[in-house]
Amino acid sequence: MNTVDILKLLNKSNCRECNKPTCLAFAAAVFKGDKHLDECPHLDKDIIAQYGRKTETKATAEQNMENAVQQLRKKITTVDLSSAAKRVGGSFSDGKLTIKIFGKDFSIDANGSLYSDIHMHPWVTVPILNYIISGKGIPVSGEWVPLRELKNGKTWGAFFGQRCEKPLKEVADTYTDLFEDMIHLFNGRQVEDHYQSDISLVLHPLPKVPMLICYWKPEEGLESSLNLFFDSTAEDNLSIESIYALGTGLVRMFEKISLRHGYHNG
Repeated sequence: MNTVDILKLLNKSNCRECNKPTCLAFAAAVFKGDKHLDECPHLDKDIIAQYGRKTETKATAEQNMENAVQQLRKKITTVDLSSAAKRVGGSFSDGKLTIKIFGKDFSIDANGSLYSDIHMHPWVTVPILNYIISGKGIPVSGEWVPLRELKNGKTWGAFFGQRCEKPLKEVADTYTDLFEDMIHLFNGRQVEDHYQSDISLVLHPLPKVPMLICYWKPEEGLESSLNLFFDSTAEDNLSIESIYALGTGLVRMFEKISLRHGYHNG
């Protein structure tokens, strides 16, 4: 269950009886744990009974990620940030290690304090901190592969498709123009005719862990499609669990920007 999944359960009337301006805003609040499904007056009790527990579980997952951030910040205090900067493709000055996250500066000091030009979702912050702590600094190869073809990706492939690629495709289907805008907001680089997709852009969520997004728009008789690809060296610089979290975090960030800009069905 993500924000888009929850939105599908609602009637999209934007009635505001839940004290939220739109059904999308309500769905996002449910996902974050700030609202409960039963606060929508138009939902059938059977739907609330079926999905209520799932959304509460997701809110617990968010709290777990927040806890992980705090633990990793403590671990950062044991890392030599000056030498780590060279390893992870960053810079070190004034006691801070700085790397580019989606083209924006992200810094951390020896006390584990974080500084960023963009709002960081914990699903993205956890991979960043793991990258700084454990990344080997292997140069990218330029060879793109799906997650399932990474060394430990086979058992994660289907899960990644369901939890990352599918909801990201739904964002693209619903807000295609905004989706393209958001890619550029994240300093995406257009790739000419890569895999012959309609939208092919390379993002750099981490300096040495680039990500390729390929999206095929729906055509007559054909459903849309979206796939994420990683450099073949990705697992040398980030664990498979953190690569999964990075993809999930990207979805969360896209959904949040969609909500902030007031794009909704209605």
